[in-house]
Amino acid sequence: MDGNGNNMRSWALGIGVCCLIATISHGLGDRIPVIGASILALAIGMLANLVFTSPGSMEKGLEFVSKTVLRISIILLGTGLSITQVLAVGKYSLVVMVFTLTAAFGSGCIFGRLLGVNWKLSNLIAAGTGICGGSAIATLSPIIGADDTEVAYAMSATFIFDVLMILLFPLMGHWLGLSDLAYGLWTGTAVNDTSSVVAAGYAYSEAAGDFATIVKLTRTTSIVPIALIFSIVVPYKTVETQEVKKHHSGGMSIKELFPWFILLFALGAMANTLGFIPMQVQYPLKQISKFLMAMALAAIGLRTNFKQMLDSGIYPMTLGFIVSLIVVVVSILVQFLLGQV
Repeated sequence: MDGNGNNMRSWALGIGVCCLIATISHGLGDRIPVIGASILALAIGMLANLVFTSPGSMEKGLEFVSKTVLRISIILLGTGLSITQVLAVGKYSLVVMVFTLTAAFGSGCIFGRLLGVNWKLSNLIAAGTGICGGSAIATLSPIIGADDTEVAYAMSATFIFDVLMILLFPLMGHWLGLSDLAYGLWTGTAVNDTSSVVAAGYAYSEAAGDFATIVKLTRTTSIVPIALIFSIVVPYKTVETQEVKKHHSGGMSIKELFPWFILLFALGAMANTLGFIPMQVQYPLKQISKFLMAMALAAIGLRTNFKQMLDSGIYPMTLGFIVSLIVVVVSILVQFLLGQV
């Protein structure tokens, strides 16, 4: 088979395997909603990477899915976000979210340096903890130029602590004597993934679950300003390193300064906020976004470098624990100071 034939086979095989894993993970995700399809796709991809030989025969397709398909899923994700949600949940939740986001990225930066975790992985963990788990990590990763191993490690760290929060939050909520409103606000701002927020919220009460879900959906919209900020800041930060200096020796283009897919992502959220996207279209777009996200995470799992992950040691996982703990404490402390607890 000639070179073109091998390339076509690599493309088709990589895309096909990712599509199969995404289909399986969605089927399992319906039965295990606490975990979700994206995490399952990542796990299946990583397991396949361990069990089978190096996926070099489908590298072209895997690269396309992990980069281009990921960006398309992020753009579609924006069409399901509405800035009006932020105003709907009230001033208290907005204040708490500002503090938890600041705590997540601030502690990620400080403790990441103390633990020797590189700035890309530190910010991915902070984004996953402070915003919305896997979706935030996936959105931020191409902006900061994180590799697949860093994405997989960050998602693993945030997922492990999500599982612990699902088990512990209802117990701690009852021990603290929180009202449904206070508990919903606490869960919605401190637990990471949406499915985990739903599980922990409704485990407390119906009312707490409703409020936690609304707060979590609002918190998800913070992806938009965070993504825009990183799109502007990251090129100036990375150009300081010798490696990136070589790439930018001819000057920095507008495309590098502001990635095209983030602009479309923001425009999608704006269009939805202004009511330009019909309700009957929103659900299919959201489902397509989820499926493409699962495909991308399957590809990331298949391309994960486990040696590099092991070489990173326990410190990134420790950072994930510290950031999660700080966000949990800050969320309840701010509520206490506002008189909500």
